[in-house]
Amino acid sequence: MLKLKVPDMSCGHCASTIEKAVKSVDPTARVAVDLGSSTVAVETKADETSIRDVIRSAGYDNEKLAP
Repeated sequence: MLKLKVPDMSCGHCASTIEKAVKSVDPTARVAVDLGSSTVAVETKADETSIRDVIRSAGYDNEKLAP
């Protein structure tokens, strides 16, 4: 599972945008957003770079967290 810190994610719209972006790469991905800690956990078959890049393309910086 990929865990990311997304510091500028602050609302439900942000969370929805990120989830849609991830699912554009892997429609079967499971995405868990925690707005309180500004984190996103992604269970996917896609590679990490693709997921992180698509989230950046949606307008959100992100950094990988230790598992």
